[in-house]
Formats: sequence, C-alpha cells, structure tokens
Amino acid sequence: MELRQLRYFVTVAEEASFTRAAARLHLAQPGLSAQVRQLERELGHPLLDRGGRTVTLTEVGAAVLPHARAALAAAERVTHLVDEFTGLLRGQVRVGLISGAAVEEFDVAAVLADFHHDHPQVGISLTEDTSERMLAALGRGELDIALIGMTGAELDPGIGVEVVLETAVVAAVAAGDPGYGTEIALTALRDRPLICLTHGTGIRGVFERACAAAGFEPGIAYEAAAPALLLRLAARGLGVAVVPELTTEEAAAFGVRTVRIVEPQPRGRLALAWRTDRPSSPAAKVLLGQLRIALRADR
Repeated sequence: MELRQLRYFVTVAEEASFTRAAARLHLAQPGLSAQVRQLERELGHPLLDRGGRTVTLTEVGAAVLPHARAALAAAERVTHLVDEFTGLLRGQVRVGLISGAAVEEFDVAAVLADFHHDHPQVGISLTEDTSERMLAALGRGELDIALIGMTGAELDPGIGVEVVLETAVVAAVAAGDPGYGTEIALTALRDRPLICLTHGTGIRGVFERACAAAGFEPGIAYEAAAPALLLRLAARGLGVAVVPELTTEEAAAFGVRTVRIVEPQPRGRLALAWRTDRPSSPAAKVLLGQLRIALRADR
C-alpha cells in the first residue's frame, strides 16, 4: 500500500468520478483506475462501486476513507515537521489572484520576486480566477494562499482572511452622459443596462446582495473579467459599469466619470485568504507572512 494510492482513492471518493479525479490529479484516467484497483486487491475488498452513473463508496470504502485521509494528513505533518526543524524551504506554493489585483493597488509581483530570490528551491504557481472558485480551491487544498474579493457570503470557518483594502462600489458612466448627477440611489439602477464583473467575483457578489436586499434583480447587459474592459464599455455608452472607486484621473483616462451609489452604498473588500484548519507548508507560511506585511504597508 502506497500513500499515492490512498491519495488517488480519496480524490476519486471526493469527486465521485474517475474522470474528474484524474483531471484534478493531472493523471491519465487508466493509470488512476489501475492504481485504485491495485489498492483494492491489496486490501482484499472493493472500495468503490463503479456500477452507477457516479462512483460511490462501498461499505468497506466508507469505513476506510477517514483513515486514508488521516494517513495522508499524518504524512504531510511529518514532512512539515522535518522542514520546520531543519529550516528548509522547498516544494511548491500555490497562489491565486483575482483579475487585476496585482496591477495598481499592490505590487504582488515584487513580493513573489523577492521570495523567489530568497528561496529559489521553492516553486511558485500563480493562477488568476474568480473569488468564488479560489475559495473552493482553498477548501479542496488546491491553493495555499489567495487574494480575493469578499462577496459578502458566509465563509468556510476553516478559512482565515485578512482584509487589505476596502473601497466604495461606484457607477461609471460615459464622461459626456448628461443623464447622471454625482450620486444615484441603488434602486434607480433597477432598469438601467449594467456592466459588471463575472459571477463569483467580490464586487459582483456585493452588488447583487445589495440589490437583492433592495428588492430587485439587476439587469446585467454585459459582463467581463477585467475591470478595464467594463470601463471601456461604459465609455462607449453601452451601460453603467459597476466598479471599485476610481480617482478622477483614472476615470478620465478611460473616458468615464464616476457616480456614487447611495441608499445604501455598497462596499467592496479585498482580502488575503488561507486555510487555518490544516497544516501549511513552511514555504507557504513564509510567503503568506511576507504578503501580509507587504499588503499592509501598501494600504
């Protein structure tokens, strides 16, 4: 019995599918299936029922699963203990960022470059995704650290967060549009064509929750992952962009002006997120600490 076989079994059980488990593990499905069957032969009992549309646990598999998870966690703790004892930093740190987060407000690239210079033996993987998907990836153990936009939804209690930026959510309209003053009530956006970030992003979640509390569903005419594209669409008169607060100079550069949303005024929050209910690798702990220091200094 090998730890990798236990890891494969646990992943298939969590995904209820060999196909999804193979994709998550970055393995070929036939090889994954063969390793799980070898584990079953060594144990003398089938662990998974492959007869239905989804893969389910047998009675024996259900009994084995918590022990397999405990064995994997114990092996991970042993590795971390040795690394911490020797002061060795190695392995891989997986970092997630929301789109555009590292462009202006925070120099995340500089933090990663400094970390790589000090610890060249540590690999860093960087992905860009929505906050919702990154929180799910943190929960599955596929990310170590994420810079997310808080949506206002209740978080998994096993996830720690530190807010690094709070900003008003505003409306951006074409600079020459005479139909708007300096502020607009949230409910007045009910029938306007809106330009928003995609589902799962922090600003979108905060805005939709505010609209729901006000008793209406916003009419999203256009959506995009990059805030800059939202502003360009608004500058062309295609609708009202819902974006984080801009300076006058930033708005002018895109050909828009901002209008305060009031009654109420939604607010967005950018935060670092990480798991608190399972051991982190020494490398992830060090990088998290450096990010927390750097992002606090940038506020």
